Amino acid sequence: MTELSRVMRFVFRWEGGYVNHPADPGGATNMGVTQGVYNAYRKSKGLPIQSVKFITRGEAESVYEERYWRPSRAAWLKWPLNLAVMDLAVNSGIGRSNQFINEALGISKSMTWEPAASEKIHDYDPVELARKICDRREKFFRSIARSKPAMAVFLKGWLNRVNALRKEAGL
Repeated sequence: MTELSRVMRFVFRWEGGYVNHPADPGGATNMGVTQGVYNAYRKSKGLPIQSVKFITRGEAESVYEERYWRPSRAAWLKWPLNLAVMDLAVNSGIGRSNQFINEALGISKSMTWEPAASEKIHDYDPVELARKICDRREKFFRSIARSKPAMAVFLKGWLNRVNALRKEAGL
């Protein structure tokens, strides 16, 4: 099993079928792919726009690889850091993933990948960085629930996901 397959197996356990929850700013989503991301993906392939309700598992896998796995740089990271980075990118965006990596490395709070991250990341224990990212992610989710009460409905699921990631990663 490839690292990507291993990571995808985890992500798909948490990204279910079609939902369009009114409190979710991502809007309509299926298998974790938002309508906006799906539109951009289909357009890039020369395909007509259609509802994310109709995304196939193969398309979702392709979206994850092209729009999250490589752009988040998870493709070049070791287990379990690649899992922590990829799942965070899918769940909260690549910018947030970059921010938490930068913070874990003590670089900055920037939501863009810092050149210093490329220089430092391989000098750190991937298990310890994954742990720091999970801890920061939990703190982030709790802050969302406090500051945006309408989104508190998602807190239990978010925390369950982070705890499942910790278990999967052996943290």
